[in-house]
Amino acid sequence: MSSNMMIGIDIGTTSTKAVLFEENGKVVAKGSEGYPLLTPTSSIAEQDPDLIFTAVIHSVKQVMDTSGIRPEQVMFVSFSSAMHSVIPVGQDGKPLMNCITWADNRSAKWSEVLKNDMNGHEIYLRTGTPIHPMSPLTKLMWLRHDNPDIFEKTSKFISIKEYVFAKLFNRYVVDHSIASCTGLMNLNKLDWDEEALQVAGITPSQLSELVPTTYRMDGLDKTFASEMGLDPSTPFIVGASDGVLSNLGVNAIEPGVVAATIGTSGAIRTVVDHPATDPKGRIFCYALTEKLWVIGGPVNNGGMLFQWVHDELAASEIETAKRLGIDSYDLLTRIAEQVKPGSDGLLFHPYLTGERAPLWNPDARGSFFGLTMHHRKEHMIRAVLEGVIFNLYTVLLAMEERIGRPAKIHATGGFSRSPLWRQMMADIFDQEVVVPESFESSCLGAVVLGLYATGKVDSLSVVSGMVGSTHQHTPVKENAQIYHQLLPIFIKISRNLEEEYKAIADFQRSLF
Repeated sequence: MSSNMMIGIDIGTTSTKAVLFEENGKVVAKGSEGYPLLTPTSSIAEQDPDLIFTAVIHSVKQVMDTSGIRPEQVMFVSFSSAMHSVIPVGQDGKPLMNCITWADNRSAKWSEVLKNDMNGHEIYLRTGTPIHPMSPLTKLMWLRHDNPDIFEKTSKFISIKEYVFAKLFNRYVVDHSIASCTGLMNLNKLDWDEEALQVAGITPSQLSELVPTTYRMDGLDKTFASEMGLDPSTPFIVGASDGVLSNLGVNAIEPGVVAATIGTSGAIRTVVDHPATDPKGRIFCYALTEKLWVIGGPVNNGGMLFQWVHDELAASEIETAKRLGIDSYDLLTRIAEQVKPGSDGLLFHPYLTGERAPLWNPDARGSFFGLTMHHRKEHMIRAVLEGVIFNLYTVLLAMEERIGRPAKIHATGGFSRSPLWRQMMADIFDQEVVVPESFESSCLGAVVLGLYATGKVDSLSVVSGMVGSTHQHTPVKENAQIYHQLLPIFIKISRNLEEEYKAIADFQRSLF
């Protein structure tokens, strides 16, 4: 076993993972610990920051224990983290409330005010974070106006990764990548944006010190080092956000290579060499390093919709799968495969949890369109799978206005286990789709960034030697033509229903 080991940590929405890699990218051991997303109402989505901190400690301890390596064999630990979280902390560094996650919608009203009345679009063009309730800028507006007691007591407004580093090193630092998804950092200046801070009602001293994603932290707290099984002299690399590191971890950093990910939610992203925002406000722009930027869009509704179909519409199929001893999701995929591409003209708009890109509308709602007596359950199952890909493709169309047609699509996430869903992506995108063999892409991205930060490699492209590929799908011409006919209808419906989305969402809110 190599003496040069590295640990990548990914602080995610439902769990934290730690992966121990050899220097060549080979996985040696994995550890993880889950925690709940607290959703007492449909608009609240919080987490307990101390449970997440404990999960970081325990995940590292797991990989150290299961691998049996010595602490001095670890060259460095490097971090990936979920975006858009906000924790108000007091003078003593203790949280004044739970961590507000990207999925929290309580700032929806302030998001509208910022967009319509407060120069929000200009702020977006400079900061790269679309105006939406996920954005920490709108969360701070909500705290300031609707929770003044907490807001006024707050010494620092930080993200979950900053909270972890503050406990481990007793210092508040934020990397350019996490800062670039707050809506508060000017992308060109790599400094806090004055107008955004003014709108939020805060000063730079209430935010952490800005550092590059390659920034090295030394002086690890001895108690926590011991709990993790690490040497206190182990360097920690601050790292970046999970989205940009996932692109790095699936080797989608060359010009024209696009990473399309569908897990619970989804995203589509590509790397560019300068900050780029969208005149129509549809895509984000976040930092990977000072010379590389990731543009793209996240969608709320990914694999969770396949789960919704499974749980709500497929009770008899689940029973059949149990009897046959096969996976119930595989059975649903087989059923969907019997339906022709395009689901005989049945379209599904996958906005069951509102939508981020490309609509940026928390009030958007899901619907089936084109239902006839001819349509059966299997059509509905296939239409849901197609709807998720259609929606992701509309984000790519917005990106193409900036980058041109992609050279290659790298598909990742849980959906890539389904041959039908992968082929659907190739047909709807009308492009070759490659599935990289990189199951912990954000952790791999974190350690590749760590190798670069510590001077072990002089380019991030070293990742190409660490990532194999598993599947390749070429578009089927006839299928692509069918989808090409349906796509404009799909887009037109979602764009034309803005008033109706708001009216039905207002009605639904009035019920609770």
